[in-house]
Amino acid sequence: MFRATLIVLSLACATMATAETRVPKTQSEISLGFAPVVKQAAPAVVNIYAKIVRKGGANPFFSDPFFQEFFGRDFGAPRPRVQNSLGSGVILTEDGFVVSNYHVVGSATEIRVVTTDRREFSAKVVLGDEESDIAILRLEQADSLPYLIMRDSDHVEVGELALAIGNPFGVGQTVSSGIISGLARTGTATGNARGYFIQTDAAINPGNSGGALIDVNGKLIGINTSILTRSGGSNGIGFAIPANLVAEFLKQARAGNSNFVSPWAGMAGQHMSADIAESLGITIPQGVVISDLHILSPLADAGLRVGDVVTHVDGDEVNSPAEMKFRMSVSGVGGTSILTRLRDGVSGEVEVDLIEAPDKPAAEETSLDDKTVLPGLKVARVNPIMITSLGLALSQTGVVVVDPGPYGGRAGLRVGDVLNAINGAEMERPGDVVSALTDPGRRLNMSIQRGGRSLSLRFRL
Repeated sequence: MFRATLIVLSLACATMATAETRVPKTQSEISLGFAPVVKQAAPAVVNIYAKIVRKGGANPFFSDPFFQEFFGRDFGAPRPRVQNSLGSGVILTEDGFVVSNYHVVGSATEIRVVTTDRREFSAKVVLGDEESDIAILRLEQADSLPYLIMRDSDHVEVGELALAIGNPFGVGQTVSSGIISGLARTGTATGNARGYFIQTDAAINPGNSGGALIDVNGKLIGINTSILTRSGGSNGIGFAIPANLVAEFLKQARAGNSNFVSPWAGMAGQHMSADIAESLGITIPQGVVISDLHILSPLADAGLRVGDVVTHVDGDEVNSPAEMKFRMSVSGVGGTSILTRLRDGVSGEVEVDLIEAPDKPAAEETSLDDKTVLPGLKVARVNPIMITSLGLALSQTGVVVVDPGPYGGRAGLRVGDVLNAINGAEMERPGDVVSALTDPGRRLNMSIQRGGRSLSLRFRL
């Protein structure tokens, strides 16, 4: 009996060691289902309960002396609203690093994580990025936790079986199955996420956000982030952030970064359409056409120029700017990437340094004081950092609004507005704004640029 059990265990271990992705062939394999994989992976998927305190709107009669006299000085005062968020997460390390979606925990003031064995942990966000919709949490006083091994998501193929594990609608941990429906999906996710996604038809519903998408061997393929739906429920089109990008987030979190740093390309590009391909004499419409380059762009330093077509990054095909950014982000800052360039019908390779957006010229971020007519207004000189963080055009120069402040906001200024001129004087540096707003006279005329449009704000002081 003991010997027979030993043989069975040996065969099981051998099977696990040589596991490969394939279609079940025998009745016994079909009957087995996904139970062993779920049993192995489920303990590493957690439920996340986040509390978000949002500022409430003020009553229109707030600060009105008449109503304050009868109802007290706090009548109509804005009151904070408590909003509870529900989602999922995946344990990545035994010492308590957990990944979830930024839209689940990014603004949370209190985070509680519950494991499948009903243990509860307090957690805090140690690194988050709203654009990528990824947040890395650290559980307090956690060790020896079950965790998932991340698979190289570049080797995932359309048609593979996949399982989504999460906490949809708060009913408890749930598993749904499907296949990988598509790769390199860009710009199709909802919310703030903009990037490169894996598509699956495994059912993903509200509460699944931040949960695991795993393969038949129990390895993490991606983090479920959103669905494409008109009804609010799963219609079989779900999106997951690839595990390779999650791995880079984990690496930076363990290194102590509080903000995700991705390589700066300093370029604008567009998808190669059939019309563009025909105009360039290209048979197959493939790659990203460079439409603009910043003067400090590492791509420009490597010899690329406007009109070049980037077809591959480190050997992987790219067909959109988001996909190109993903490939470079996975490599991380500090290294290099090999870009395959197509110019005048000739293909070649160039090596590009992966750098952070440079602070050149210095931003000189400045907050205006009470000596000016718009105290609290915060401005900075436009440079690659500001261009990246505020989504400005690569060719933009001048002074940009970082925070309009209470008075600037009432005057109509917004974050990202570029101040071209004040009372006819051109604004080149933050100090020019301080000087122009310290004693502007009885009238104030501000010429601004917003989203490619020129606007004028005029006031009588």
